[in-house]
Amino acid sequence: MSDTSFKKKQNSSVQNDIQLSKEKWALPSFTIQALFIALLAIVFYANTFNNGYALDDTAVIVSNEFVHQGFAGIPDILTKDVYYSYYNQLGSSDQLKGGRYRPLSVVSFAVEQQFFGPVAMGETDSIISNGLGFEMQMPYEKKFLHEMHLRHVVNVALYALLGVVFLYMLRLIVFKNDPVMALVAAVLFVIHPLHTEVVANVKSRDEIMSLLFICLTFIYSFKYLEFKKVWQLIMALVCYFLAYLSKEYAITLMLLLPLSFYLFKGTSLLKSMLNTLPYLAITLVYLFIRLQILGQRSELSDSDIQINPYAWASGAEKLATEIATSLNYLKLLLFPHPLSSDYSYNQIPYVEFSNPVVWLSLVVHLGLSGGFFYFLKKRPVLSFAIAFYLINLLMVCNIIFDIGATMGERLIFHASVGFVIGVAWLLVKGIEKIKAVSIRKTALAGLMLVVVVLCGFKTIERNKDWKSDATLFFQDIKVSPNSFLVNVNVATMLVNQSDYEKDEQKRIANLHRGVALLTRVLKMQDNYVLGYMNRSVAYYKLGMADSMTADLNRVLKLYPIHPVLPEMYYHAGMLYMANRQFVQADSAMHRSYYLNPGVQDVKNEIGIIEDSLARGK
Repeated sequence: MSDTSFKKKQNSSVQNDIQLSKEKWALPSFTIQALFIALLAIVFYANTFNNGYALDDTAVIVSNEFVHQGFAGIPDILTKDVYYSYYNQLGSSDQLKGGRYRPLSVVSFAVEQQFFGPVAMGETDSIISNGLGFEMQMPYEKKFLHEMHLRHVVNVALYALLGVVFLYMLRLIVFKNDPVMALVAAVLFVIHPLHTEVVANVKSRDEIMSLLFICLTFIYSFKYLEFKKVWQLIMALVCYFLAYLSKEYAITLMLLLPLSFYLFKGTSLLKSMLNTLPYLAITLVYLFIRLQILGQRSELSDSDIQINPYAWASGAEKLATEIATSLNYLKLLLFPHPLSSDYSYNQIPYVEFSNPVVWLSLVVHLGLSGGFFYFLKKRPVLSFAIAFYLINLLMVCNIIFDIGATMGERLIFHASVGFVIGVAWLLVKGIEKIKAVSIRKTALAGLMLVVVVLCGFKTIERNKDWKSDATLFFQDIKVSPNSFLVNVNVATMLVNQSDYEKDEQKRIANLHRGVALLTRVLKMQDNYVLGYMNRSVAYYKLGMADSMTADLNRVLKLYPIHPVLPEMYYHAGMLYMANRQFVQADSAMHRSYYLNPGVQDVKNEIGIIEDSLARGK
């Protein structure tokens, strides 16, 4: 059958199917549906408007000097790694394998800052120089917190927009002959609790923008194939490039675009691939720009467990764990509870191929792969849904690309599109077997109402956890008690917050809990410098000078040029002096002076200590 005859037959069939669908389900207009989808998104996430910053917001927004500069910082954002500013302030180069060139969402943060009030180029923002306290009482802290509230509003607005565009894409392409399926899929997507991290964590705006521009690429590419207007092709290519600038998931369209042309436009496989060539050109341009800007990655990522969760796994363990972990995504899509911001080492322990979960995961995913080919001719929607899920899963499961994380809820955001398309098709087809029209409508409406209510409860509750680092970390340690990063984050929070705790007994209890968590972390990684340093701070606040010094000595051995060591040895010496342990005080002060000679206060204390020792006190 020629492409022309296919189109004529398809258009006639589509119009008939749409009319039958309207008669079966009595759907409202697209405008009403779009408003409903947007309203769902806003209602589900309105309680994030009062949230502050959490997790990766610190590296991408709080400590990003280029964001604080507003428009003036955009050239640097466009020509540097996302985490360049953060690592540069730590005196380090980018440590993430492969680098992260995702400037578009960060540009949006800088644009927002321009309206909030930017910091002039060359000046240092008080947030970066002074940090943010737990009580957020300083004027610049209150201003920043208010700005974060507004950033959350923008995130929710973009998510609502994505929901509407996604609905339009489904009606135009995937469910062109069955708008009720499109509506069900869009609703399931917008309400899914697994998306809370993407919406409630402002930094994850890159996920929203990426999928938004991917959907727009699909829309304009199909419109161009239909109407052959050059401006539609230009819009498709621009949206595709913007999708790349948002996040690397855009590369999946090199497979998904020709597949969609083949399945939904009826073009031959060869012609479908030829129609994808302009998008290949955009891919090559992006890859060239990325290579020029990021260059070679740091090798530190290969051995650091925080950045490479498989650093201590054998080759077989790594592959087996990656296969087993992939099944967790499907589980969370089907039953999104419990949720956590971190699933890294050692929350998901290494497994061998003898573990039955590995083989169950293989059976499930090979079954899905087989289903793709089986449904290719008979059920193109299911075939496309499976392909969308599996191809995006391959981007994040570590089997092909090492992404620096075992798994994460935000990482399955794109793949969830394939999941909701498949579920919507199965759900509606199943309910359509009910012959009585009134019962069919009631069944679908009732089922969707139950799902919306349950998902709403879970989503709104989870949004509260993302209010701040403290609320997030203290909740997630209940869910991920073995996670290296969660233990570090909670311990650090406990130690730092102790300065603000007025109840002395509670302050001491929190410090001891922090010590216990850091000790657990150091058993996982005995060369973790920051762990020893943070625990030494906790020991100092507890007045335990010997334990503090032991940790400082360990830091000195692991990282002798640590910039805080001289000050910490000085504090250890003062603690010994308060306890009248002058021999130990003398040793600590001399180490401080050796590491940073010329500090008059240290020199004066050494004189006082030596005088006390000489008098036998």
